[in-house]
Amino acid sequence: MSPSSNVHIFGIRHHGPGSARSLLQALHTLQPDVILVEGPPDADDVLPLLAQADMKPPVALLIYAPDQPQQAVYYPFAVFSPEWQALHYGLKHQIPVRFMDLPQMHQLGVSPLEEPVREPGNSDEKENIATTEPEELTPDPAIDLQPEGDRPFSPTDPSQAVISDPLTWLAQAAGYSDGERWWEHMVEHRQNSTDLFAAILEVMTVLRAEVEADPAYSSSLAQRHPLQVEREAKREAYMRQTIRAAQKEGKERIAIVCGAWHAPALAELSNAKADTATLKGLLKTKVQTTWVPWTYGRLAMSSGYGAGIESPGWYHHLWQAGISDKPSSASASQITISWMTCVARLLRQQDLDASSASVIEAVRLAEALAALRDRALPSLMELNEATQTVLCFGDALPMKLIHEKLIVGERLGEVPDETPMVPLQQDLLRQQKRLRLKVDATEQTLDLDLRKPTDLERSHLLHRLSLFGIGWGKPQRNAGGKGTFHELWRLRWQPEFVIALIEVGIWGNTIEAAAIAFVCDAANRAADLPALTRLIDQTLLANLPEAIHHLMVRLQAEAAIASDVAHLMAALPPLANVLRYGNVRQIDTGIVGPVVDGLITRVCIGLPVACASLNDEAAATLYNLLLEMHRVVTLLQKPEHLADWQAVLTQLADQRGLHGLLAGRCCRLLLESGAFSAEETAQRLGLALSSTNEPAQSAAWVEGLLQGSGLLLLHNPTSWQVLDEWISTLSTEHFTTVLPLLRRTFSTFSAPERRQMGEQVRQGRSGSSANLTTSTSSESFDLDRADQILAIVAQLLGIELALHHPINSVTAVKDTH
Repeated sequence: MSPSSNVHIFGIRHHGPGSARSLLQALHTLQPDVILVEGPPDADDVLPLLAQADMKPPVALLIYAPDQPQQAVYYPFAVFSPEWQALHYGLKHQIPVRFMDLPQMHQLGVSPLEEPVREPGNSDEKENIATTEPEELTPDPAIDLQPEGDRPFSPTDPSQAVISDPLTWLAQAAGYSDGERWWEHMVEHRQNSTDLFAAILEVMTVLRAEVEADPAYSSSLAQRHPLQVEREAKREAYMRQTIRAAQKEGKERIAIVCGAWHAPALAELSNAKADTATLKGLLKTKVQTTWVPWTYGRLAMSSGYGAGIESPGWYHHLWQAGISDKPSSASASQITISWMTCVARLLRQQDLDASSASVIEAVRLAEALAALRDRALPSLMELNEATQTVLCFGDALPMKLIHEKLIVGERLGEVPDETPMVPLQQDLLRQQKRLRLKVDATEQTLDLDLRKPTDLERSHLLHRLSLFGIGWGKPQRNAGGKGTFHELWRLRWQPEFVIALIEVGIWGNTIEAAAIAFVCDAANRAADLPALTRLIDQTLLANLPEAIHHLMVRLQAEAAIASDVAHLMAALPPLANVLRYGNVRQIDTGIVGPVVDGLITRVCIGLPVACASLNDEAAATLYNLLLEMHRVVTLLQKPEHLADWQAVLTQLADQRGLHGLLAGRCCRLLLESGAFSAEETAQRLGLALSSTNEPAQSAAWVEGLLQGSGLLLLHNPTSWQVLDEWISTLSTEHFTTVLPLLRRTFSTFSAPERRQMGEQVRQGRSGSSANLTTSTSSESFDLDRADQILAIVAQLLGIELALHHPINSVTAVKDTH
């Protein structure tokens, strides 16, 4: 099969640098008068943006349905993508360039398709965010250091292996492990591109004929992917129709750039009627197209991208190295040297040893390995082997860093300001520039001082985006203890955030307006008080006063009818934080104070009833809420709240039938606040541990009293003695029952506390405070034996020491200084 004389088909692999280099040479030789590229014609209007200087790949075409933005597809491009180079070549030389694939307005209008069948060596280049599911992560072959020739080869059933990669047949015949490796070495690393595309067309024609004639392949594909088979037929029919249209326009040198698998199907243009019938009745939906920045991480196969490649960063390095048509040994060596230099620079940045001598040895080893394998240029496999052996000293751990930073890379593309954007995107871009927030695919740390206006506005923007679920910034705990005026963020931009912005564009044309509308709607839909207060906390951080007023109205209405005291208690901590720290963020706390006062009053009234007749699980839940409530009252430091709360705790401590966990904790809180003395606490402990109570109830009381700190036992001899006597009187059965509770309680003590308690138990001490000290009594020592070493110890320490029991003639040790 051969194409028409005026049609020149160039079968490529998507994102293949060797294919891109050979394609540019072929286009320069052909000098076409039109270039048709496999891609969505919906994007023809935004193609001129590609030629602008501030369009910097990796970027992606984003096509989405305006009424359902989640229905969208990406078409990623890198600088080494053959399609990108073909489009760039045409625009640079003022040659008409067009996309020729089935438009997305005919594809997004139908129900989501199943996962597409992967094309050999050049999977479908688009990524459908509405239907693509994350794939299970597997070891990345890019860092697989085992040579292909050394890998075990086991022929597989063609009916199974060919479905995922029909090039498997060719690869197995040539001795390669898979079709990807075969294409890599036979096409991408090819030094002489003469007649390359004619050879690709011929081999793909034979391969498709053999594969499609195989009944096992055809039946399996039809059963497992019926929608995909129909879709591929429509795509190829539309591409042929586009080629025919170019012929009718009188074009004499038509360049076709497509995935190699499609090349044979586009060479046969005789049956136009069949293609017309195939395309009859296509559905339509309105779509919009724009360019968005992309990352090499999302271009990688491990991200789940169907046409992903293993090593975008390495391919970028190869492309930037500028290999000529016939690379000399010097240019090939230069590529290896420059790569190893980048590796060494990265290792040094991580404070790892990477000397110039090691770089030289690694280059020599990589070139020697390539020569042993009869390769003109070391591949990434040889470079990785040499790197791990020489620069990493055999350690595989630094290779993970090299893989992430260099082999895959962290490059983020840029698009021109003239790129079509929804109003919300435009507003975000303006704020990013005004606030000097850099968009980067690498993780950046941002330390904000909220006393500075610019940093405060940055915080507001990041919190507003978080309300939408756009996690550009993630707040971190400030381990430095810099105070409430500092806020620590980790920033990392993801390409999917663009779709999220389009989706939330229905709420408004600016970030602030959209956030207000979004919060008000979320408040109306909030099901309970905790949900409302969490939303209030986030909204206050985002500085949305209009939304706060609406939230407060909803909160008061919900609190008025709420009967669940637990919900009231859970609602208080976020509001209390706002009251205590609001001045730092310049938040108007006047609207929050009355709500907090009302909630605290209602909790104090309803808590005793809510704590009655609780099982262990409910008591544990209320225990945590009790601690948070105590923190809130202590934080606010209002005398009326403190008095009411202390009265409630006293009532609970005296309440009959209260779960031991809660009763013990109430007693502990009253002790710490000064309402109970140590003696009264010990007396209550004795009552709780009396024989009239169930051992499990008594153990729960001990847990509530002591959990988190054992200082009460160490500094209160009476409490220690009461607990010791109670444990001693337990029967074996009861001791076995309460032991897990006691063990759980004591495990919350600090190591020094447990050590001191262990000493007391070992020495059998209880009673007076003098007996609770950890020092050893003089009666436990043999003073004569101790004096024998004191002189030597004193001399080592450089001090003068008079001995109570002189040994021999040694009566004192003089200061050696």
